[in-house]
Formats: sequence, structure tokens, C-alpha cells
Amino acid sequence: MLTFSAARAARSLRAAITVALFGFASLAQAQAVFKVTAIPDESPTELARKAAPLVKYLEKTLGMKVEFTPVTDYAASVEALANKQVDLAWYGGFTFVQASVRSGGKVIPLVQREEDAKFRSVFITSDPAIKTLADLKGKNVSFGSQSSTSGHLMPRSFLLQANIDPDKDFKRVAYSGAHDATIAAVVAGKVDAGALNISVWEKFVADGKVDTNKVRVFYTTPGFFDYNWTVHADMPAAQREKLTKAFLSLDRSTPEGKEILELQRATRFIPTKAENYKGIEQAAHSAGLLK
Repeated sequence: MLTFSAARAARSLRAAITVALFGFASLAQAQAVFKVTAIPDESPTELARKAAPLVKYLEKTLGMKVEFTPVTDYAASVEALANKQVDLAWYGGFTFVQASVRSGGKVIPLVQREEDAKFRSVFITSDPAIKTLADLKGKNVSFGSQSSTSGHLMPRSFLLQANIDPDKDFKRVAYSGAHDATIAAVVAGKVDAGALNISVWEKFVADGKVDTNKVRVFYTTPGFFDYNWTVHADMPAAQREKLTKAFLSLDRSTPEGKEILELQRATRFIPTKAENYKGIEQAAHSAGLLK
């Protein structure tokens, strides 16, 4: 039987343990970080610039610390979400398909920009003799990353539909790694032509970063589904709903919404679903880029 002093000591110990456990739990909660990543389809500085106000907004709406975590390449972004090293990823359509395959179907696309429901790619050149896709035969042509939807997969798909096989009909196929790098390669004359994301091209033109008297678009693809914000299926439904609502609530009529949407090159965000990317998956299989 415990003496009075021993019982009191035991109660004090239990109380101390309870306080300690509560403190550890609070500390863990305070240190929880919601990690966001994005495919590196532009320069690291541009990706960080685009992410900064969005991160601040998500911190406020989610009520927790949010951190942008850059990755070295497209494959790393796929692995990061599949292995739950990040909570939210900005994917192109093809990268989403790769993440779905890699995770065994355990990723969910939440939202896309309105523009992504009918996205397009452009082919650009500084060679006045190049006027059609057929004129690319025997030329040096650059894509972006091999895993890029708008910088490689869909341009390749439309080339194949036009009976042009890049691996057989081009003199050389180059991969710049990013859309802005493709523009730079064409401007510098390192390649005769390049294929890239239409929104990056339009941004460069609007900012006066490219002379359209020297470099021009000679082919624009038909539309296709592209970019989205994706999470792992293991994310609690309540958090998915909160995150989706945060994106759908962005409004250009507010200073905050205007800044974020302009940096994301979006009119607004709309809901999306995995079925929207079946066409991308089929194109990847047809192009031999997905086994």
C-alpha cells in the first residue's frame, strides 16, 4: 500500500508525464510542415518567385507552416509525392500520369487552371525556311524535359500524327530541360526549332524577353489537358477539401488573388479529375514514353 507521500508523488509524476506528452504533441503539431513541390519546367528562381505568395496564402488558409521544396528534375517530383515526402505537387499531365503509375494509382489531382482544360504547345524557329512541321525534317530540334507534357510528349504526339518521327526524321533531337531553356537554345542558334509550353512563350513575348522579328511561332498544337495540383490519396479527405477550396477561392478581384493567379498564369482554378488525363496516358503509350 502506498503511503500518503508516495501516492502524492505518484500523482505528481503522472501529472508531469501528462504535461510532457501534451507538450511534445503541441511541439510536433507546431513543427508540422506542409510541403509543396513543382516540376522544374522553368528556372529555379522563376519557380521560387511564382511559389512565394501561394505559400503565404496556403499557410493562412491551412493554418500551418507551408514550405516550397524544389526538386532537381521531373522524376524527383514523381518520387517525392509517391513516397509522401511532399504533400502537394504541381504536375504536367504526363508527370501526373507517371506519378499515378509509380504510386499504384494513389495520387489525386485536385484542381487545374481553367487554361489547362485546353492547353497548347507551340513550335518556334528563327529559320525563315521553316514554315510547317514537315520543314523540320533534317533539322536540329529541341524539346524541353523528356517528361514534359507540353514541352515533349504532346509535341511529339502531334509530330507522329503528321507522319514525322523525330528520332528518324530530325538531324538531332535535343532536350533543353525547361521551356525557357528551349527558347534560349533557338535564340542562340543552337537548334533550328523548339517546342514548348504556350504560356511560357506568351510570357516571354509580353515581357519583351524575345524578339519576335527574329524568333516566331510557326505551329500551334490542338488543345489538350495539362497541368494540375496533385496530392497523395492518403491525405485525409477533410484536408483535401480544405486545400481544394483554397485554390477555388482565389479571386482576381482581390489583391492577393490577383497576384497569385497572375504568377500562376491562371484566370482561375477549377476542379479536375484523373479521367481528364486518359488522353495524355494514351499519347504516352503511343509515343513509346510509357511502358
